[in-house]
Amino acid sequence: MYLFKSEKQFASFLQKEKREGKKIGFVPTMGALHYGHISLIEKAKPECDIVVCSIFVNPTQFNDKKDLEKYPRPIEHDMEMLLKADCTVLYLPSVEEMYPEGKPHLKNYDLGYYDKVLEAAFRPGHFLGVANVVFRLLQKVNPDVLYLGQKDFQQIQIIRKMIEIENLPTKIEVCEIVREASGLAMSSRNVRLSDDAWNNATIISQTLFFLKENKNNFSSVSALRKEGIKMLKAIPDSIVEYLEVCDVETLRSIEISVEGKPAIILTAIWIDGVRLIDNVLL
Repeated sequence: MYLFKSEKQFASFLQKEKREGKKIGFVPTMGALHYGHISLIEKAKPECDIVVCSIFVNPTQFNDKKDLEKYPRPIEHDMEMLLKADCTVLYLPSVEEMYPEGKPHLKNYDLGYYDKVLEAAFRPGHFLGVANVVFRLLQKVNPDVLYLGQKDFQQIQIIRKMIEIENLPTKIEVCEIVREASGLAMSSRNVRLSDDAWNNATIISQTLFFLKENKNNFSSVSALRKEGIKMLKAIPDSIVEYLEVCDVETLRSIEISVEGKPAIILTAIWIDGVRLIDNVLL
């Protein structure tokens, strides 16, 4: 595996590979890797000649400085996982390299409705930071395909919008959520859960799959949503931020399900002081 910290050396390497006609796949991460991240690399490997994984804890997407400080940075563990996964390149840029002109100089993307609901309502400014850092990474990597995990579904729509605004040629490949044997969606935050909180957190996916499997047994989308919120609120030491049934494309809440029109249930919940998100396609 190649390791690059310098943009200049990284750019020289990529230009050579591009000249040889090699297809580049890209997996951007903030580190603290788990098998969910590795599954993206495994998806990319047979489809691309070069697989680049970046690790960069992006300060512009944290609205809570304490959350940024607490974010895990186990770089040796991450490198070991990438080596075992046979990743081609690890790119480790510094904050100074990503934001040479300083953090305040961000592009003010018009992200529309995607930046007003769900995660955006509870994390103001978060997605503007995401859009800016992914744009900068795409400029440096110039990949053919960007591999993203379905767990951060709203983030995917934000990145799609940014790519459309910037008119970039990169294609997005969305990969399924990887779950623990218990059903809990894999997340870097899971390590902060106590044993009891971990067990309680498994109720999140149980709730989502119950709603999916029984959606036709509810009199309305509103009734389905209310039942989901009721089930999540029953989790000990929990605070439910939202559970919404949305149109897959627009992320607008729906009140009436339309046959053949894809929908998704998304939720965010605090359990024992740890914020977790999950979703399931209907």
